[in-house]
Amino acid sequence: MKERGKTNAQASVDDRYTQWKSLVPVLYDWLANHNLVWPSLSCRWGPQLEQATYKNRQRLYLSEQTDGSVPNTLVIANCEVVKPRVAAAEHISQFNEEARSPFVKKYKTIIHPGEVNRIRELPQNMKIVATHTDSPDVLIWDVDAQPNRHAVLGASESRPDLILTGHQDNAEFALDMCPTEPFVLSGGKDKSVVLWSIQDHISAAAVDQGSAKSPGSKTPSKAAGEKASESPCIGPRGIYQGHDDTVEDVQFCPSSTQEFCSVGDDSCLILWDARTGTRPTVKVEKAHNADLHCVDWNRHDENLILTGSADNSVRMFDRRNLTADGVGAPIYKFEGHKAAVLCVQWCPDKASVFGSAAEDGFLNVWDHDKVGKKKERVGTRMPNSPPGLFFQHAGHRDKVVDFHWNTSDPWTIVSVSDDCESSGGGGTLQIWRMSDLIYRPEEEVLEELEKFKSHILACSSKS
Repeated sequence: MKERGKTNAQASVDDRYTQWKSLVPVLYDWLANHNLVWPSLSCRWGPQLEQATYKNRQRLYLSEQTDGSVPNTLVIANCEVVKPRVAAAEHISQFNEEARSPFVKKYKTIIHPGEVNRIRELPQNMKIVATHTDSPDVLIWDVDAQPNRHAVLGASESRPDLILTGHQDNAEFALDMCPTEPFVLSGGKDKSVVLWSIQDHISAAAVDQGSAKSPGSKTPSKAAGEKASESPCIGPRGIYQGHDDTVEDVQFCPSSTQEFCSVGDDSCLILWDARTGTRPTVKVEKAHNADLHCVDWNRHDENLILTGSADNSVRMFDRRNLTADGVGAPIYKFEGHKAAVLCVQWCPDKASVFGSAAEDGFLNVWDHDKVGKKKERVGTRMPNSPPGLFFQHAGHRDKVVDFHWNTSDPWTIVSVSDDCESSGGGGTLQIWRMSDLIYRPEEEVLEELEKFKSHILACSSKS
């Protein structure tokens, strides 16, 4: 019976995927599908490299989680992002899900010590990234200064440019870099949140850009063939205690180096202010009915915070409603996923829009401004969708473990799924942008469509 259930479930996934693929020309302005040999647990956009007439070239960071036959790696790829309204419908629908996209090309490989569980780029210098692995340390990499490595069995690990120490147990997922200053935030199994400043090391790299000097170096890197010294380490600025279980995600306030929040397996959402000490300023007990996996702070409205949980829901909190003793309910619960929510992120292009990715294989795009409005479902192709949900990306066959909005190309998303359970291995990376007819104001869309009305009627009469 168990095997039959598994077969039925897989058939359901296949049917859903086939239906989705038939709708790609209608739902998307552009889509690139890239098959991964190894699953990726994290994906992030890097700096934009070049702007051209029909497409832009941009860095993309992703991880490769291997089975041990070859080393785990941090991959730096160059990605061609097609501009809006350039790709023809037949072009975006003609992709092979088992092939690699010509729009994504591997540029450099860093052999990572352990799995790459999370990647975060430094907003002030997107060539500097932090990674979390199965250890207490946070690793800092200058991706331009790092040599390209060939990931074969027995190859030596790449040397981080800087190691951040301070956790007493493994810190695997909770990681963020400050939008305004070179600060790094982390959470781990030791139930603590740890804060570092890498200002001095970033400054040293900026002063010596002409050499091979890295963010953590006191002297220029050794020439090729010379033995590399150990990576420099720095300790934390502060260690913050308040969680009762593993910290799963952390996030800086968009405008502050001193304010941040965290969520964990204790079902708590905690707000911190480094200026007032190392204890929580607000601790929301039972923010969800299960473990919390992810959190994001709205850059357009800093009162709004999103959380995602193993209870399959996304909740939105207004920090003005929260008191020091943790009293305060979410202002809304978004319930549309059928499995644990793994990632939430506000859209950089519209203050009320956000995305959520889950183990059910869907990446949902929501607009909380549409909640409670009679016209909230206009433009969506999901007549029975929950309030606020206006787009559902169903291009992944298995759990969507990470995604990232592109700040250089509006409404463009990169997402990755771990396909091991459905296909026995590998993963899928997709770069996509929904049709602007879906998210633009209804009046604007109708006005544009009106221009084509006479043309459509004329074609209809001829046929």
